Amino acid sequence: MQNNSATSLLGRVAALAIVSVATLSAQQSYVGRWDVYGGFANIERPRINLSEQGFNAQAAFRQKTWLTLGFDYSIAEGRNTVEAGMLISSLETRIAQQLRALEAAGLVPPGYILRVPTHLRTQTFQIGPDLPFRHFQTVTFFVHPNLGAIQAVATPHPADPIAATIVAQLTPHGTKTDWTYFYGFGGGVDFNVTRHFALRFQVDFAHDQIFNDILQPGNTVRFSVGPAYQWGKNVARK
Repeated sequence: MQNNSATSLLGRVAALAIVSVATLSAQQSYVGRWDVYGGFANIERPRINLSEQGFNAQAAFRQKTWLTLGFDYSIAEGRNTVEAGMLISSLETRIAQQLRALEAAGLVPPGYILRVPTHLRTQTFQIGPDLPFRHFQTVTFFVHPNLGAIQAVATPHPADPIAATIVAQLTPHGTKTDWTYFYGFGGGVDFNVTRHFALRFQVDFAHDQIFNDILQPGNTVRFSVGPAYQWGKNVARK
């Protein structure tokens, strides 16, 4: 009796495992022509110790089951403290010389270190392809190149008169805006909750040169998560 019960239980477990694997491995039967996404975004720039939180939106058109063309937009804000080591070498040298001259004249306390709290707002704009992998029914993996434009607006908040004097030379209008390009790659996964809805997780790596007259170039990492919705003609149907 016990052996039969154990055999029966093992058989049920094996059957369930086979059905689960078959379901997971099945090709996706519905792929909508249109796709939209909106979710939380976190943008990290380790080179300048900056973390920005905001929103990421995407709209896409699927030509094939393996090819999506779309538009990506994100906006985020954050704060950091700009220090001399983050500046381009020529500017860092020039500021160091100014501080040494002021220190020699007794106008700057010995050992003064320049630190400027700064608020930043970033917007990114991108159009390009996305390459999904639809071998599994419940999840969709995807990869894509990153090539687009970025706008950054910096508002420094110097905390002392010395920093205020230096900042006034660099941002005489109180804020500084820059447009530049970025390039890199990214990817992620959609967890397909229903045939129309999915929960999307993605990460993007990019290299940019925002404020290249002040800051050293660096890398940017964007994490994003949120719901995605697809609809329209089934491009998986031949």
